[in-house]
Amino acid sequence: MRIIPAIDIINGKCVRLTKGDYKTQKIYNENPLEVAKMFEDFGIKYLHLVDLDGAKSKQIINQKVLENLASKTDLQIDFGGGIKSLNDVEIAFNAGAKQITVGSIAVQNPELMIEWINQFSTDKIILGADCKNRKIATHGWLESNDLDVIDFIQEYEKNKIKYCIVTDIEKDGMLSGPSVELYKEILFDTQIFLIASGGITTIEDLNVLKSLGCEGAIIGKAIYEGTINLKELIELC
Repeated sequence: MRIIPAIDIINGKCVRLTKGDYKTQKIYNENPLEVAKMFEDFGIKYLHLVDLDGAKSKQIINQKVLENLASKTDLQIDFGGGIKSLNDVEIAFNAGAKQITVGSIAVQNPELMIEWINQFSTDKIILGADCKNRKIATHGWLESNDLDVIDFIQEYEKNKIKYCIVTDIEKDGMLSGPSVELYKEILFDTQIFLIASGGITTIEDLNVLKSLGCEGAIIGKAIYEGTINLKELIELC
């Protein structure tokens, strides 16, 4: 299972939210590169970078942060937030992203999402399935609809999507453990490479997700608040 620390960006700074609420933002470092280099120094290979300004906007906002991290570290970065057009996709890849995560467009414009999958390959495009009470949420989690998360994933499986990040919004930033039962159901009902996100608090949580068969696990607040330390993560790897 891949271990993937997260850096979320607002106004160019490394922050974390609780349940996706922008009013709860807490700044952990004003220089995301320092955080990325710390991860790399501990032997971490992957990074989940989210442009929270872009997520609730109509385009990528913090591409300069992506470019800085990609050019000054060897981390393999998957980037999400604000990818609403082909121009945004090209900006992200040109700035150094190895993969991009697409959520809002996957809901609003499936035809365009499928075009991107075919153009850039299933190894480059990750389906973002952020959900609350099993229903998909978009635009920085500010909008919701009646799409069930498993139905959503299965529909994209038909179009050859390989990777999917599933975040339970109710768990995100709460340090209360991941949505194990939901992930069990997804892994039973689909063949997706599931990347778990939201609520991961302890090394034991990661062991459970690994035993379920998750392809990856994204860890955010647990690192910043110290409930998981980077040495433990490397030992797990």
